[in-house]
Amino acid sequence: MIDSTLLKRPEGYIDGQWTAADDGGTFEVLNPANCKALAEVPAMGDGETRRAIAAAKRALRLAPPYSLARRREWLTDIRDALLDEKEEIGRILCLEHGKPWKEAQGEVEYAAGFFDYCARHLDLLASRKLEERPKGCDWEVHFRPIGVAALITPWNFPIGMIAKKLSAALAAGCPTVIKPASETPLTMIAAFTLMHERVDLPPGMVNLVMGRAGPIGDLLCAHPDVPMLSFTGSTEVGKGLIDKSRDQVKKLALELGGNAPFIVFDDADLDAAADNLIGNKFRGGGQTCVCANRIYVQAGIAEAFADKLVERVKALRVGDGMDDDIDIGPLINRAGFEKVRRHVADALAKGGTLLAGKHPDDLDPDRGLFYPPTVVAGVTPEMECTREETFGPFVPMITFDDEDEAVTAGNDTEFGLAAYVFTGDDERAARVIAGLRFGHVGWNTGTGPTPEAPFGGMKLSGIGREGGEEGLMEYVEPQTVPRGG
Repeated sequence: MIDSTLLKRPEGYIDGQWTAADDGGTFEVLNPANCKALAEVPAMGDGETRRAIAAAKRALRLAPPYSLARRREWLTDIRDALLDEKEEIGRILCLEHGKPWKEAQGEVEYAAGFFDYCARHLDLLASRKLEERPKGCDWEVHFRPIGVAALITPWNFPIGMIAKKLSAALAAGCPTVIKPASETPLTMIAAFTLMHERVDLPPGMVNLVMGRAGPIGDLLCAHPDVPMLSFTGSTEVGKGLIDKSRDQVKKLALELGGNAPFIVFDDADLDAAADNLIGNKFRGGGQTCVCANRIYVQAGIAEAFADKLVERVKALRVGDGMDDDIDIGPLINRAGFEKVRRHVADALAKGGTLLAGKHPDDLDPDRGLFYPPTVVAGVTPEMECTREETFGPFVPMITFDDEDEAVTAGNDTEFGLAAYVFTGDDERAARVIAGLRFGHVGWNTGTGPTPEAPFGGMKLSGIGREGGEEGLMEYVEPQTVPRGG
C-alpha cells in the first residue's frame, strides 16, 4: 500500500471536508507495474454527487463575484503548491499510472503551467466598455461565471488534464465537481490535499467524487444546477454525454479521441523526424490522444527513415517507472495490453513486416503489462491500426508517393485532434497543414499542447478549446449591458 504525506485521507472531498462513501464502499487502485493494490478509495455515487453539486452551488457568487485579485491568488497558490510537491505528486502518478517518475514530474510542471497562464492573463476576464455608442447607449460587456462546472478526466494524464479544466474554471469563478478516472484517483486526491492545506478556497469551490462513471456522469448530465460539463475521453463516451445532457442544453467542452498522422516527406531532416517521433509516440507509453498513430513516410526515404527509427526504438528501456533510466513503463491494464497486441497481430497477419519489438504470440499479459516498443513496416489502410487509435507503443509505417496522397490519407479518419508534418519546404508545409483537418498540427515538431495556446479537436475529436485565451473563456458567459441616458 502506498504511503504519502499527500494521501493522509484517501477519500472524496465535499464542501471543504474529506468524506467516505455513504455506504462505506471502496475500490482498489492498482499499480500497473506489478498489479498490486496501492490504496482503497471511496466508491461514491448518486447521493455524494448530489451533495457535491449542492455545495458547489452554495459556493457560487454572482453579485458580487469573486474578485479577479482573489481568483489570481487561488491560481498562483495552486501553481506554487504543485511545483513545491512535484516529486511526490510525480511519484504517486508514476505508481498508479506507470509512466516513468521523471516523465510524471514533467506532467506536474505542465499542469502548474496552466494555473500560471490563467493567473497571468486573468485580466482578459475583466469587464470592458465599447468605444462606440450604438443606439445612443453606453455599452459594457461583463464575463460572468457560467455556474457549477462538472469536470471529468481520464487516466492518461492524471494531473495534466484536470489542470487544463480547473485552472480556467477557477479563473472564471466557477465552483467545480470533479470526477477522476477510477484507474488514477490518487494523484487527484494529492492535489486536493494541497488545495485543502495551502489554498484559501471557499468551502464547496472544489469537490471530488469518485466511483463508477455511469451513475456519477449521468447525474452530472441531468442535474439542472450544473450548466457546464467538461470531459476528456473517448468519442463514444462523449457522444453519450451529448445525448444525456441534451434536455438541459448544457455547455459542453469535449476533448475526444484521436488518430494522429505523422507525415515525413523526402526533404525532411530524417534524424530530427525520428527523434521527434520517439518523443511523441512513446510519451506515456503511447497512451495519449496526441501520440502519432499512423506514420506516413514518402517512399524514397522509407528505408532510411526506418533504419534510423529502429535504431532509436531498440535503445528504449522498458520497466517499472520508479526504476532509474526507464523510458517506457507498463500499459494501464490488461485491456490496453490486449488491444496493442491485437493491432500488431492484425498488421503482421495482413502482410506487415516486424522491424522492432516482439511477435505478439510471444507476449503474455500474465507475465506483466510491459509491452515492448514495436515497429511494423508495410502497413496498409485496411489494417486495424490505421482505423483505430492503438493507445500503446506501436509504430505502424505506411509509405506514400506524393503530397496529395499524404493529405488524403492523413484525413482518412473521423477524428481530427492532432497531426504532424515534417518537411523542409515552407510552401509545401503551408499547403499540407491547411489541408489537414486537425486542431493541432506540429510542423517539424512532435510537441503536443501547451498552456499558452488553444488545444482541441475537429470532426469527432471534440468541442471547445483548452489553453490559451480561448480556453480561458470556456467557463464564462458574456453579459451585455447597454445603458441609456
